[in-house]
Amino acid sequence: MKEKNTSKTSRFGFRLEKVGVHTSRTIMLEDLQHLLSYINNPDATKSDYIKAIVEDNCLGKRSGKSRKLAASHLVYLYSLDSSILVFRSLHYFWNRDFEGQPILALLCAYGRDALLRMSASFIIKFEKGTIVSRASLEKYIEERCPGRFSRATLISAAQNLNSTWTKSGHLMGKARKMRIMAKATPGSVSYALFLGYLNGIRGQSLFTSEYAALLDCSPSEAMVLAEDASRRGWIVMKRIGDVVEVQFPKILTAQEMGWTNDQD
Repeated sequence: MKEKNTSKTSRFGFRLEKVGVHTSRTIMLEDLQHLLSYINNPDATKSDYIKAIVEDNCLGKRSGKSRKLAASHLVYLYSLDSSILVFRSLHYFWNRDFEGQPILALLCAYGRDALLRMSASFIIKFEKGTIVSRASLEKYIEERCPGRFSRATLISAAQNLNSTWTKSGHLMGKARKMRIMAKATPGSVSYALFLGYLNGIRGQSLFTSEYAALLDCSPSEAMVLAEDASRRGWIVMKRIGDVVEVQFPKILTAQEMGWTNDQD
């Protein structure tokens, strides 16, 4: 996350503090899928989601404590608040692109979890077919946060991060993780472009942002998928030669549009 944007991006729902849930949890993809299926309403409130988790036990947790913890972690990763733009836009693409849900979840969590952001440059650099060991990820985290985590917490964080990148489709395997290429889709590309847009990025640069890098596809491939999303009416993309313009009129409110203009 670029420091120059930090004063403004928090109002969109990005979390910039150096903490996160990955010391004890993954991106909780299956829980998010169950929750958004249980409450299939884009206008649902944060309290609606928490009630569904804690009181209705829609996620099938074994105890009241585990329900509350699940709610807390999901709120941290995704906000579960339709007034928060990163979640409302996630929900918009979520219901339109089922195949893209793993990367959609990753993209949202990336903008809100510092450990996940830190691990991205480590995971993405590996070529297809390369083994990604937990020990190498532990070393990477320790080098960037020397002395911050106990040995047990470091192991847990590396395990959870490897699991997250497996759920998103960037790794495969159980004990032995191998780098594979995740599958970008029209919805996940659109969401990556949107998150970049909220960080003040415009034009062709949207296709080479830190969010676009999580898609595991080239800028030209991403453009093809974005054009597909534009034909479906999800976004508006115009391309004339090397000039590219991407807009999101169905997602942004007038006030939010003003905020994004401040980012230019």
